[in-house]
Amino acid sequence: MKPKPSLRKSPAKAAAEAVVKDIRRQTRRHFSAEDKIRIVLDGLRGEDSIAELCRREGIAQSLYYT
Repeated sequence: MKPKPSLRKSPAKAAAEAVVKDIRRQTRRHFSAEDKIRIVLDGLRGEDSIAELCRREGIAQSLYYT
């Protein structure tokens, strides 16, 4: 018979997951309503491409279109 895998996580793995979760939580950005409006209006002006605008603002194109 094969031994059953342990359902509990090792303390080291649990600690590592907690660190990663904290890093993600700290790096998540929240845009204000004014920032969102400014970005969309810049895109509608058409002076730069949407790709360039998204690179400049540091957002994904899918986020812009959403």
